[in-house]
Amino acid sequence: MNLVFITMDGARHDRIIHGKNYKKLISKSAFFSKVIAYAPFTIAAMHAVFSGVYGFKNGVNSYWASPNFKKNSYKTLPKYLHDLGYATFGDSINKLILPPDGFDELKIHDELNDNLTERHKALLEKMSNIRKTDKNFFLYLHYSNIHTGIMENVLKKYNNFSKEYFSNIEKNAEYYDNLFCNADVYLGKIIEHFENLGLHKDTLLVIISDHGISIGEKPGERAYGVFCYDTTLISTAMFCYPNVKPTTIQNQVRSIDILPTILKLLSIPHDKNFKEIDGKSLDSLIEGNDEDSRIAFSQSGNPLNARKPPKEPNVYSIRTDEWKYIKNIHDDSEELYNLKNDPNENTNLINQQITKSNLMRNMMNKILNS
Repeated sequence: MNLVFITMDGARHDRIIHGKNYKKLISKSAFFSKVIAYAPFTIAAMHAVFSGVYGFKNGVNSYWASPNFKKNSYKTLPKYLHDLGYATFGDSINKLILPPDGFDELKIHDELNDNLTERHKALLEKMSNIRKTDKNFFLYLHYSNIHTGIMENVLKKYNNFSKEYFSNIEKNAEYYDNLFCNADVYLGKIIEHFENLGLHKDTLLVIISDHGISIGEKPGERAYGVFCYDTTLISTAMFCYPNVKPTTIQNQVRSIDILPTILKLLSIPHDKNFKEIDGKSLDSLIEGNDEDSRIAFSQSGNPLNARKPPKEPNVYSIRTDEWKYIKNIHDDSEELYNLKNDPNENTNLINQQITKSNLMRNMMNKILNS
């Protein structure tokens, strides 16, 4: 089976479930509505997705750490497929986003000027021609226009403490929704082309959001990559393939679970020449089996008053379906939220829920020491 993997950069989970074309895809896919990203910024988030490993292990835990990826310890998705004889192609936003090992060709688009719809439709046609030679293919597509709009009209225009920005959440939301609407249109056209080429007959289609984007809900973060709140950490993933039983899974899962799920669906075993990964396949949930909540660990880098993010993460979080514990390394403070009663993470219970705080803190330490 072939693989097409699409990243919708910065697509918020609360918009995805209402998108016109998204809803059509969700209706015929295994859809995970609560995927907790390892990091709320693309570089660390995507290295975790492609390796199935948290960034503090794979070497990519910050904006600056792409060169530190431990490719000899952790095998990536394109490397797995390349080693099995797949033709491997990708189109990305920049050369730092993905570990490049395993791609026959990884192109970088001009996010300000390229028409991604036409560019990606042409790549699908290229894959269709490869398919006619009886060779399997892997195609990675990165839709970056939400990110581009936020970069140009939010990140370059305001700072993380701009009163003008944080006092106009409705205006910010309207701007974001326009960006998302365009993303939904893109997705509809790409999937229509994908199906017209007949690729849906023998291809696993995976569509994820790498992280969410704040519209000013939390002063101090105008977009992403600062805090570890749900507005930027909750992402989504869908798996669409021949004979899939459509289902929406509400269970909390992790972005590190995406790689092992793809390997399982493609019947590819773990390469024992590499270290074990942190993620666990989601195939059991796709098949309808119940299981306990998966504990999700995340890291971010709060720049505070600096103009650039720190070289090492300084905000850590651990999340269950009902609770979130946050450790702010930069000022040695802690936060605890009951997500069931306080989904917007407004009331810090760190001093009221001592037992729960200790439990969550111990969970985090166990992951960090694993």
